[in-house]
Amino acid sequence: MNLNIQPINFNIQNVRFKSNPISNPSNNQNLERSPEKDSFEMYVGYVNDTHGQANNMMRILSGIKGDLKLAGGDIDIGDEKNEGIHNVATKFLNIADIKASVLGNHEIDMDQKSCIEAIKRFNGEMLAINFEQTPLSEQSEEEIKKFGRADLKSYLKKSTVVEVKGEKIGLIGACPMDMLERLTHPNYYTDCSVEDLDDTMEDIQEEIDDMKKQGINKIILLSHMGHKRDKIVAQNVDGIDVIIGGHTHELIKDIKEGENLLFSKSGEPVIITEAGRDGNYFGKLNLTFDKDGVITKAQNNIGETRLFHKNMINQYVFDNILGEPEKVGYVKEAPPPPSNLAEENPHANFVCDIMREMTNSDIALWHHSGVRNFFHEGEIDSRDVKDMAPFLDYVVVADVPESVIVDAFKKAIKATYDSPILKPGLLAVSGLNYTVNPEEGSLVEMNYIDKNGIEHEIDVEHPSKDKTYRVVTDEFLMSAGADYNVLAPEELYVEKYPYDKDVLASTYIKQMNEPIVINQFGRIRYEHDDD
Repeated sequence: MNLNIQPINFNIQNVRFKSNPISNPSNNQNLERSPEKDSFEMYVGYVNDTHGQANNMMRILSGIKGDLKLAGGDIDIGDEKNEGIHNVATKFLNIADIKASVLGNHEIDMDQKSCIEAIKRFNGEMLAINFEQTPLSEQSEEEIKKFGRADLKSYLKKSTVVEVKGEKIGLIGACPMDMLERLTHPNYYTDCSVEDLDDTMEDIQEEIDDMKKQGINKIILLSHMGHKRDKIVAQNVDGIDVIIGGHTHELIKDIKEGENLLFSKSGEPVIITEAGRDGNYFGKLNLTFDKDGVITKAQNNIGETRLFHKNMINQYVFDNILGEPEKVGYVKEAPPPPSNLAEENPHANFVCDIMREMTNSDIALWHHSGVRNFFHEGEIDSRDVKDMAPFLDYVVVADVPESVIVDAFKKAIKATYDSPILKPGLLAVSGLNYTVNPEEGSLVEMNYIDKNGIEHEIDVEHPSKDKTYRVVTDEFLMSAGADYNVLAPEELYVEKYPYDKDVLASTYIKQMNEPIVINQFGRIRYEHDDD
């Protein structure tokens, strides 16, 4: 088999979609399959893990093209408090003409009834072959009412078939094995489960075999299982041509054998895509199939979202849902965002400074995995700030013992460096600095910095259980636990504000009334074994 792979990434500044002959309507007839041809060409536009980023979704709408457009999950984000974001996420899918998406973990941040309403608004199909749910008839009326449960599974499909230029394309969806471990409200979904990888692969294979019997020989798996599992599936299931991936936030450029070009048990090529996180990128996959539905030629292109402009019509639609953003200030200088969750994030540190100052707290914290965007140079509005913190986790203040703070940092650091994708990430801080050892995944040193700028060493081996600090953060980090230790339960809050960090940040920036410089570095230090 001759697989002619063209590892070319388009540069948005030099090459535009509209100038690409594959997306030019006048040339489309050259790609149509005819009786004389024994090959079929199509291209797939794809997105994943946009996480409700309204500004990025608007820019993606200006660039995403394809004979078929698909989503790898986590397009939405947040619980039922985020109704505007849920409506925007669905509107994005519909305007982009996404034909199908896989159910990601963030799609079920909200209760089941809200999730169903979002699925009903979606013009495409929501797929999840491995999602299971206890029938409502076997659940108590009390729990159904209390947790907003509904027959969610009946709104999910295992697969669907779409037609592209006269060819039938089979689409299957698989949600993540750790879905129920990553929920905002675990109680909402204790009646649900996700099959393990082996059972999921069995289900996928059975669905493919059924499609083959119907004469469908081009099959795409929409997967929110993560890149490592996608590679296992690619090599252990026969009949998949493409996996549109998500969940682990990999940015996969080009096509490279062993990384995102693998071969099934029968030796046929399988291409895996994934376009990073937070809608910062999206993809275009060009494909050529032979008469048997085997890929013979492919090209995977990644577009950088920030290089596209928002369409004014789409912005009007989004503004009608979210409200018109308010101009809040001007960023004179800002560094690029960190490339991973273990790097220091000066954008998050800046927000921590704001929280600390505006609540008169000793220490401010923000978990890196909750930071979903960054400050761009130039004029910024309230939606730019909101995109950094889209979850709507209320700002809270509590008096937290030194020992609890130290233990929380130790857990976060160890979990981050134990993870191949450095998740959940380190903590952005104000009023603290700390040193980590990446090789050991350990906390080495920590210092509290008082309001006069004086450092006070904290004994990380024997932190005080009696000394407390007034800590400000969001309710997720303070009380939810999940990937981090609980700092303080809700009954111990000193203050709970009726808004998230973006409101504090927008208010502060407006009050500054001068250009902002983001340069809050030096709060995390890295000590290596060979230092």
